[in-house]
Parts: sequence; structure tokens; C-alpha cells
Amino acid sequence: MNHQKFAEEWIRSWNSHDLEDILSHYAEDIEITTPMIVMATGGKESTLKGKDAVREYWKKALDKFPDLHFEIINSTAGVNSVALLYRSIMDKHAVEVMFFDDDEKINKMYAHYD
Repeated sequence: MNHQKFAEEWIRSWNSHDLEDILSHYAEDIEITTPMIVMATGGKESTLKGKDAVREYWKKALDKFPDLHFEIINSTAGVNSVALLYRSIMDKHAVEVMFFDDDEKINKMYAHYD
């Protein structure tokens, strides 16, 4: 997998605000862990499991931030994984480490923010 091409496609999907296009990069059994979930759920949890739960969460996020725009800063490749550094909402820097299954779909993701 070309991590730079993936990063460009991933950013394009998010900037399109097309939820199904965004979700096309993720496996059905996706597990995401991000501090943003804690903010959205009032501190109840930081991990979501399954595409349906992630879809619901991201739909709310896209509705809340209609001007959402990500800007890629750098991408790096690992073993069956990619780490993206990008400018996120509220001018925050974000690092997302994404792990891929055998179908090259993201099945685990950890997000970090400054």
C-alpha cells in the first residue's frame, strides 16, 4: 500500500463530507479510540466498535462541524499500518495511527491531538 496515496484519498474523503465515502476505508469490525469520543459522550467511553457505531458518531461530528476540513502534513508507513499527521478541526494537530486487515481496510485506529 502506498501510504501517501492512501493519505490523499483519506483526506479527500473527509473533506468531501460524504460519510459513506469516508466509511469505505474502514472494515465492518472497525475499532476506533480517540479522545474526541470522550468529549462527545460526556466522558463515558473512548472507544467505539463496529461500523454502525462509528457511522453514528461520525454523522454527529460532521453535522456539528459543517466546515470540517483536514489538511495533511505528513504520512508514514509501518507494518500493515499508516500514521497520518494532519491539521484537524479547531486548528488542532492530529496523529492517527491506522491498522489494516488483509483486505486493506482499516480495522483499528488510534487518534491523538495536541
